[in-house]
Amino acid sequence: MRKFKLQVQTSVDGYMAGPNGEMDWMTFPWTDDINTYIDALTQPVDTIVLGRKLAEGFIPAWESGPEGEDQESIDWMNNTPKVVISASLTESPWKNATVAGGDLVDTVNRLKSQPGGDMIAYGGGTLVANLIAEGLLDELHLFVNPTALGAGMPVFPKLDAHQRLHLVTARPFDCGITALHLEPKRS
Repeated sequence: MRKFKLQVQTSVDGYMAGPNGEMDWMTFPWTDDINTYIDALTQPVDTIVLGRKLAEGFIPAWESGPEGEDQESIDWMNNTPKVVISASLTESPWKNATVAGGDLVDTVNRLKSQPGGDMIAYGGGTLVANLIAEGLLDELHLFVNPTALGAGMPVFPKLDAHQRLHLVTARPFDCGITALHLEPKRS
């Protein structure tokens, strides 16, 4: 079965965006050591999973070749097939992206059972919250930025029960970000 990973930027107090969706608190530019780490993380990935709201900005931004990104990263983001999880879309308005709707657990389990490499989710607050709440992720890669926001969109919103996690590695980078690689403790 394919692994399903989450890679998300977070503040030290656990927010993936500010109260109004702000992302201006994230640490840039990144250093070579974090880029090498991300290259290794994404090397086995052949599918990107996004929520609809994130996809609306994410896919067009990468198609336009964001400033500060190298061409290899831009090509990888654009050429890697994407699955957009959405209850409101019936077909994809983007190239190289399909839409998956219906029950989230069934959809993710169907994707995980297909042949191929790993899958990675980059966010979308609702999608991330639901993936975590349903225990659908195999690995969580939290890129903790040295900034406290005080309020915003939490990575771990209110949960019905504790989510027990195992710390696989904690890796600080020269730019100030620390990556936490966590895996759910399953019974």
